[in-house]
Amino acid sequence: MSRPQWEDLPASVRDAVQEHGGPVVKAETAAGGIMPGLATILHGEAGERFFLKAIEIGDHGAVLHQRERWAGLHLPEQVPAPWMVWNSSFDGWHVMLWDYIADARHADLSPGSPDLAKVVDTVGMLGAWLTPSPDGAMLVQTNIEPLLAKARHMLAKPSGELPDRDAYERALDGFDVAALRGNTLLHYDLSAGNLLITPKQVYVIDWAFAAKGASWIDAAMLAPRLIQAGHTPEQTDVLLSGLVAWGSAPRRAVTGLAALWTLFRIYKALHGPAGVRDDRARAAEAGKAWMDYWLSKN
Repeated sequence: MSRPQWEDLPASVRDAVQEHGGPVVKAETAAGGIMPGLATILHGEAGERFFLKAIEIGDHGAVLHQRERWAGLHLPEQVPAPWMVWNSSFDGWHVMLWDYIADARHADLSPGSPDLAKVVDTVGMLGAWLTPSPDGAMLVQTNIEPLLAKARHMLAKPSGELPDRDAYERALDGFDVAALRGNTLLHYDLSAGNLLITPKQVYVIDWAFAAKGASWIDAAMLAPRLIQAGHTPEQTDVLLSGLVAWGSAPRRAVTGLAALWTLFRIYKALHGPAGVRDDRARAAEAGKAWMDYWLSKN
């Protein structure tokens, strides 16, 4: 994905960033990630670093930047997330300047990884720290409705275009968005890429989909990522069983959410940018395994 560069920002925006973070001697575009907009590591004169995100105000992805900005302003201090140093919207751009997490790597979610216990513990602590949700959070239905629309689109296609259509229809039979209601602020997009491991703790980054909902949803959304990393659905269920919130997860809701997650990734594997299609196909396989596991339990 082609991203805007530091030099693409108006001079007025670059000047404002440097007023709050110091003179920039090097701007390094971040590797990876699928969110639209600028994502750049800024290097200062004394070796300090900041992470800059920016997007044009009229861009379709600006709403996600604004939601991440809201999270940066409202996350409780104990939540292990980067600190938002400064934010503003002017001269056609939304801009957020964040502390840079040094000595960090993405989490290893594979079986036997020493990161697993830390990640599961962090998910549990997030649920405790973020209940009740800060005022003003978007409802999780905001994230779910587009998935439902995409699922209806996928299921309306000729039967040959979606293998095992009957399984998805059974998984979504009786699914009710109301079952996802709750008063916990969710990250909603926990993955290895959004979990940074440092020698001291796990940091949770990229809160662009933060929303208020049932406390078990973050665990359910992490589950296909664990399967994609090499766990069986049974092993994944056991890993999550240590979370208090997981015990309250309604089976039908977990099954339906797994179907929606999977159908969306099938769609992206077929129609998304070429560079992400293979990864989305692998994610869809993991999501389907998770959905089938829950169908067998219902």
